[in-house]
Amino acid sequence: MNLSFYIARRYLFSKKKHNAINIISGVSVCGVALATLALVCTLSVFNGFQDMVASFFTAFDPELKITARQGKVFDAQDESIQALRSLPEIAVFSETLEENAMVQYKDRQAMAVIKGVSDNFNQLTEIDSILYGRGNFLLTDSVVDYAVMGVELVQALGTGVQFVDPLKVYTPKRNTKINMANPASSFHEDYLFSPGCVFVVNQQKYDKQYVLTSLSFARRVFDYDTEVSAIELKLQPTAGVASTKAKIEKMLGESFVVSNRYEQQADVYRMMEIEKLISYIFLSFILMVACFNVIGSLSMLIIDKREDVQTLRSLGANDKLVSRIFFVEGCMISFFGALAGIVLGLVFCLIQQEFGLITLNATGGSFLIDAYPVSVHASDVLLIFITVLVMGVLSVWWPVKYLSKRLG
Repeated sequence: MNLSFYIARRYLFSKKKHNAINIISGVSVCGVALATLALVCTLSVFNGFQDMVASFFTAFDPELKITARQGKVFDAQDESIQALRSLPEIAVFSETLEENAMVQYKDRQAMAVIKGVSDNFNQLTEIDSILYGRGNFLLTDSVVDYAVMGVELVQALGTGVQFVDPLKVYTPKRNTKINMANPASSFHEDYLFSPGCVFVVNQQKYDKQYVLTSLSFARRVFDYDTEVSAIELKLQPTAGVASTKAKIEKMLGESFVVSNRYEQQADVYRMMEIEKLISYIFLSFILMVACFNVIGSLSMLIIDKREDVQTLRSLGANDKLVSRIFFVEGCMISFFGALAGIVLGLVFCLIQQEFGLITLNATGGSFLIDAYPVSVHASDVLLIFITVLVMGVLSVWWPVKYLSKRLG
């Protein structure tokens, strides 16, 4: 066994001449453990919120979405686009067209995003899982077109889930100048009816703005023929998203952008990643302070073991060996603190996951969940463990080397 490790282990666990040194060593381990525990729990909570948001998006967003790199629309009859239909990895191929419009119900108006979708949209996404109301997901029939709106837009317009009067849709005519004498002639006016249901994504971007309707209605009011704003794809269960995405990008070339679900919501996830990074940095500073507290424990230990150091020197030990003994002990304190903190953090996360002890204190059901969500990622645990060890090593290296030389 390595001599410095053997002596350091004896010093760490043996009883000291002064009981205060044992207490200070215990406090140092607890300080590192608590800082580590805070890192584990905080990062796991951020992961929980990310997973929760992802679960909401997956009910509305496709697995892969193809858009034009330049411009808002492109021709869906393009040969390279149509060639995607024959790919064995693709289970559902759906065309969509979305654009801004003004909607009016009775005396209330609002700006909305009209999204025209193909008839197979309910096969593309899990839209049925976020529908509320007695009606079914219906976009068009032989007589009229229907509007499935977000719940917040329904509230803003005051339509209710099942509205009787038609929803008026106003869109500007393409390639037409505004007629100042008769501005109304420069706009299309069309009508949508209620299928008796609304969708609730629990994301304001969708719930407050989006109106789902038929692709034919969207093309009619926006003056398009075969153009679409996106091609949305659902993959076969056995198909890999990353590999299929790369294959489609190679087929389409630089003119199109292929996005997975996370890339479709890049702004939201980037913001959450930044918040997680900032929390990690701030808690790492607290961890650094806890690691520097180990110096006090080692200083007391070095003074307590002055006679032992003199004996080792008489036996031929040099400054390097003496420094290594106390350096190893400082690293062991950081190691056991990190280990204890990670274990306790994982236990707390498991308890929170199972029982939801720490709640959000929601009043009147204002939150979607009652307790903080947690999701432990192995990569985060490994990062935290490495962070604690690195900070522990850096915090004790120079002070131990400096103090041990003055015992001679």
